[in-house]
Amino acid sequence: MEPGDGLGPDTTIGLGLARADLGHIETVPRRCMSYGKILDGLPGGEGEITQPDLFSEDGLDPRHREVAARLGYAASYALPLSTETAGRLGAAVWLYDEPAEPVERQRHLVGLYTRYAAEHLARLVELERTRACMTTITGELLPSRLPRVSGVQLAARHRTGPRGGGDWYDALPLPDTALGLAVGSVTGSGPSAVAAMGRLRASLRAYAVMEGEDPVAVLSDLELLLRLTEPARSATALFAYCEPASRKITMAGAGHSPPLLIGERRTEFVETSLSAPLGMLACWEAPSVEFQAAPGETVLLYTDGLLQRTGDPTDRAFARLHAAATNVPRSLRADPGALADHVLRTVLPEELDAADGREDVVLLAARFE
Repeated sequence: MEPGDGLGPDTTIGLGLARADLGHIETVPRRCMSYGKILDGLPGGEGEITQPDLFSEDGLDPRHREVAARLGYAASYALPLSTETAGRLGAAVWLYDEPAEPVERQRHLVGLYTRYAAEHLARLVELERTRACMTTITGELLPSRLPRVSGVQLAARHRTGPRGGGDWYDALPLPDTALGLAVGSVTGSGPSAVAAMGRLRASLRAYAVMEGEDPVAVLSDLELLLRLTEPARSATALFAYCEPASRKITMAGAGHSPPLLIGERRTEFVETSLSAPLGMLACWEAPSVEFQAAPGETVLLYTDGLLQRTGDPTDRAFARLHAAATNVPRSLRADPGALADHVLRTVLPEELDAADGREDVVLLAARFE
């Protein structure tokens, strides 16, 4: 697998060949191999390449002869994997353990197979490139590093869906040794949602610096901005103003899932006031809530993608999340990164995450000392 435009992804898969066998094959000069002629566009690599009896060929590369003898193949048949729109994507090579070549019917069937396989691979390549591009863009728009604030340990985890989404997080030092924490989600997916997420996050940072001690004012300004600049879009958001010295937290939410307070003696959702998402009402307003974390407790903020990827109804997804937080091993509770990883692995086991990974997922953990 090696797309002709050089943009990747590049990979080699061997069926019936171990990784070491593939390594041996790669030691043969590429120009001497049928797949090399196809991938490099060398003369004779435009179509099928048949080598019915390798060891009887004149001019067979000595290294190729040695590798073929070691791996036990004596003939090969190769076809390019290409489509009209995507061009050359790779090559498929069959190896025979004795001199042989496919008969006419086999060539017909293999031709059909490679035609459909190439179309499928082209779609997978496009999806993988889009995912990688969206991940890179989203990563550039999110914090490159979390701030160091006395009295608080921070950790964040972010997973991007295949089309790129609008989930985001932020943590920024504020005047008077305070700390602002935020998570949010913009409706939609793709480049437009990612761009909107970047604009919204940047605006919230400005509002937080000016009036962060009043989370309701921060979200009210954000709602007004969204309504004036992007009237067709809505968003959820959660902003917390933290005073690490006293472990006091003032928080307001706009249509966002409640955070979790995780400690030795309690694991509970912090019930923010019920309110509509930003952009849904002519004028957004909701009261803030205040609470105090005990020494060693962690506040876990997250986006709805964590719940939606489970595929469960909302109440069961919340129960799954609560159980995962409750069962965090004591040895991991002192490390917010390890705690976030444990919650992520428990709520979204690998097979579930792979099966339904369309939504972005964000976790932001703040442990108060």
